[in-house]
Amino acid sequence: MDFEDRHVVVTGGTGALGTAVVGRLLNSGAMCHVPNINASELTQYSHREDARVRLIGGVDLTSEQAVNQFYDELPELWASIHLAGGFAMAPISDTDAAAFTDQIDMNALTCFLCCHAAVRRIRNSIVSHEVSSNGGRLDGGRIVNVAARPALEPRLGAGMVAYTAAKAAVAAITQSLAEELAGENIWVNAVAPSILDTPVNRAAMPDADNSEWPKLDDVAETITFLASPENRTTRGGVIPVYGRS
Repeated sequence: MDFEDRHVVVTGGTGALGTAVVGRLLNSGAMCHVPNINASELTQYSHREDARVRLIGGVDLTSEQAVNQFYDELPELWASIHLAGGFAMAPISDTDAAAFTDQIDMNALTCFLCCHAAVRRIRNSIVSHEVSSNGGRLDGGRIVNVAARPALEPRLGAGMVAYTAAKAAVAAITQSLAEELAGENIWVNAVAPSILDTPVNRAAMPDADNSEWPKLDDVAETITFLASPENRTTRGGVIPVYGRS
């Protein structure tokens, strides 16, 4: 997959999955722009010294102003990958309005705001590229979101209704936006993981059979393809990445 000289945003790019995605993008020649709100993630971040990684601290992805400012300052944009989000599990009797809103904000609102800003920046990049290259065309763009298995199979969301609703909203945003942008060659897709094989999930579920969980590098490969110029046909997909689970 060739990302040579292409600018790519990766929200949540300092997390476990984000680190794997950024690594694959760098290996394919991309220039990565990674907003960060949790400074503690940066101390062990393996890509922090890479010259093609631009880390921007203090970006609140639930703030429309902050998101717009971040995207407006990008030199150009080919793809925007939205991995930022949050998880909470509780029965509805223990889920109040604040907890529900928190899940919506962390997952659905951040996805919407980043999609909104990314579309504007990709469109501007296409226009700027046409002018600077005397009629040459930047060939559209790509957006990749992250839903979750309960978004596709809501019955699996028992005991985590707020998270399930938020990720279902991400899936709906993805599919509706993909249709809206189809004529501009801006492909919008999402992946829907089951339980990812991360250190955090292993610690939280020590008795689970993690051999069946999807591996970070494999999920990162799917995301990277969906964001790549080589993806010429797939749009509006919410792609299951379940591994054997």
